[in-house]
Amino acid sequence: MRRFLGTLIIVIALLVSGANSSLAASSTYTVQKGDTLYKIAKSQNVSISNLKSWNNLKSDAINVNQKLVTTKDGKAAKTKTPSRSDSDNVVDEFYVTASAFTANCNGCSGITSTGINLKSDPDVKVIAVDPSVIKLGTKVHVEGYGYAIAGDTGGSIKGNKIDVFFSSKSDAYKWGRKKVKIKILN
Repeated sequence: MRRFLGTLIIVIALLVSGANSSLAASSTYTVQKGDTLYKIAKSQNVSISNLKSWNNLKSDAINVNQKLVTTKDGKAAKTKTPSRSDSDNVVDEFYVTASAFTANCNGCSGITSTGINLKSDPDVKVIAVDPSVIKLGTKVHVEGYGYAIAGDTGGSIKGNKIDVFFSSKSDAYKWGRKKVKIKILN
């Protein structure tokens, strides 16, 4: 029994010490086949806009084996999922005309312009925006919809118009088209 306990203690100690070293954040990430900026940002806990800024990316295009900086000043960047605690970090607020969209329409791939797969993650809150009004990757709060990320664009989304994503057509039809207040979060 003592031998078993001694072995168990050693295994636990090794696991704990290995876990601590694996939690250290790497300052670079090598792009793998199938990666998108959204996937990388989510896995590295940084924003898409920070990834683009730190790596001088002018578009969302990335290449396999490309090395991306994922930290600022050697410290792991921390981004929060938008939540109520962000209400004090409102940068701007204004009214927009909001309609709804779904990933289940004829000709829809279900992949947003920033690489979010709406079909595989139907609970994600995403809005389509005019990037000249709201930058892609921006965290927002939409009245009546909640906290979301500006993760897509659309052909008819110009100026102060947005589309909010719903996983079902019935929910999208219920939303309809309405004027709502949007808050841009820091």
